[in-house]
Amino acid sequence: MNSADQHPEPVVVTITGCTKEDAHAVFEVLRRSYTCDREAADRPEYVSVGHPTVWTATFDVRPGTAGTGPVPLTDAVEAEMQGGYWAVDRMTETLAAAFDVQRQGTAAGDQEKDVQLRLVSRAG
Repeated sequence: MNSADQHPEPVVVTITGCTKEDAHAVFEVLRRSYTCDREAADRPEYVSVGHPTVWTATFDVRPGTAGTGPVPLTDAVEAEMQGGYWAVDRMTETLAAAFDVQRQGTAAGDQEKDVQLRLVSRAG
């Protein structure tokens, strides 16, 4: 039995390189499946116009959560996820149901991994 069967596993998600609307779209896909540390009304905003903005949220990943259909983006989104192996893999599957996911890099440790993804709208 996976430890996630009894306890949620937190995954920290960082989004950058996109509009606040695209960041919101990605966070909403994840919020539909997982509990988030941010309120539903907490939408990404620019901190300083003309400078790169990084948005971060933590999600509790549990087994048996539902996926979503394709979600449009205006441009590519850079996303990084850090957490336990099982939880990061599960979250990647959730994102793959909504976007084309291109793995940009992975760093692995004993208990968790860090994955860099590029998300784009699904063709078709």
